[in-house]
Amino acid sequence: MMATTHVLSGLVLAAAVATVEPAFAGVAAVAAIGGGLVPDLDVIASHRKTLHFPVYYSALAVPATLFALVAPSVATVGLAVFVCTAALHAVADWFGGGLELKPWQGESNRAVYSHYHGRWLEPRPLIGYDGSPGDLALAAVLSVPVLFVFDGAIRTVVVALLVVSIGYATLRKPVATVLERIAEGGAKFVGGRPPAGRTSDASDDREQRSGGGR
Repeated sequence: MMATTHVLSGLVLAAAVATVEPAFAGVAAVAAIGGGLVPDLDVIASHRKTLHFPVYYSALAVPATLFALVAPSVATVGLAVFVCTAALHAVADWFGGGLELKPWQGESNRAVYSHYHGRWLEPRPLIGYDGSPGDLALAAVLSVPVLFVFDGAIRTVVVALLVVSIGYATLRKPVATVLERIAEGGAKFVGGRPPAGRTSDASDDREQRSGGGR
């Protein structure tokens, strides 16, 4: 799933909190955005492993939610929404495409890493890969209750998320193809580079013509 879809799923939870207790609407929305984005920050390390905890987030979500219900406050509600959204994020990635440049080809057996099991969980592509038509449709559906409940800045954020989602889904396959060609070109360049200490064929020809090759 796209990061935008993860954020929107959390904002649906925030919308439910806002409906029940409007006083916590703001903190719930901010926590949902954070919970939807933070796991994907591991893209700079080991993506879908370093900050993805499908089991641990889910286990922590239960006491965090109970604590927020028993002693509601800005801190407890914010923590509960953040953890629940992060759990949704990690679990949803399990039901998306594999961790590969072209997940629609279904060649990867890695969806998300489970630290509890000590292994990668295989994709269960019910939702579709990130940027797929199904992913975009889900993002659009999730935005409806959020737009209905929130206004102001949060509504602006939702509209921006939808715009980004549409752009990403539109460019997903073309960009993957371009990146693949760049990677292949780089590999060919490195693989075809003359060994260290030797000149290229063109340099050898020039040297022979100048008499250096005698």
